[in-house]
Amino acid sequence: MAKLTIVANIKANPDKVDLVKSELLKLIDITRKEEGCINYDLHQDNDNPAHFVFYENWETRELWQTHMANQHLADYMAATEGAVEEFTLNEMTVIS
Repeated sequence: MAKLTIVANIKANPDKVDLVKSELLKLIDITRKEEGCINYDLHQDNDNPAHFVFYENWETRELWQTHMANQHLADYMAATEGAVEEFTLNEMTVIS
């Protein structure tokens, strides 16, 4: 099976940018150590600091799903409840 690419867009409420950013940063080191994680890179939009993007690559969809069920993701969700205006996630496959 081809590796899985994830593009996650997180848009924080304008008054919660610092909170969301700090909580997103907490995910990086622990996630990069997870089985199947090839890369896990956080970006912040230069023109809209409330917009964050995770660009991730995983060895398999199953290993990514294991990541999604981990406690640190649940902790992030609890810490940012009501602070995120919009969240979209795309599962993608490299074709070239």
